[in-house]
Amino acid sequence: MDNTSIILSGVIAILVATFLSYLFYQQRRGAKDAEETANMNESSRGLRLQAYERLTLLVDRIALPNLIARVNQQGVSAREMQMLLTHQIKEEFDYNITQQIYVTAEAWNAVKNLKEQNMLVVNQLASALPPHATGLDLNKLLLEYLMKDRKGQLHEVVSEVLSYEAKKVM
Repeated sequence: MDNTSIILSGVIAILVATFLSYLFYQQRRGAKDAEETANMNESSRGLRLQAYERLTLLVDRIALPNLIARVNQQGVSAREMQMLLTHQIKEEFDYNITQQIYVTAEAWNAVKNLKEQNMLVVNQLASALPPHATGLDLNKLLLEYLMKDRKGQLHEVVSEVLSYEAKKVM
């Protein structure tokens, strides 16, 4: 079994675990969330909705296809591209870290898991490349991975989680 297969197996396992955790959360908290939503006042509801909007934007900005398109630079090495991608993920996440106080722990954990998952994918696939690989090689490998395995697009699941929770706030 080659490194890429091992990496992909690990990534798939993490995605499945995250999705199953969310399904368990939905079932467990349904009634409690409905009660909490009914008791919220208008101003806190507005703050919570803004937080879900900001986190949805964060998820879109750190989605690997969007991130690659935005950060792509000609003539950089794979290692430099790896650093650019991971730095951008961290920066976007850190900029929005205060939003966690307005959303449920489960929604925040989904966003945090996306950040960690994307960094893991970038780092693992970058480490599978030869030392002389270019940034274009890394970007191509990342996009091929995403196209080959639709389960690798955790950002779509996280966006759905945020959307679902925002609708409960409304």
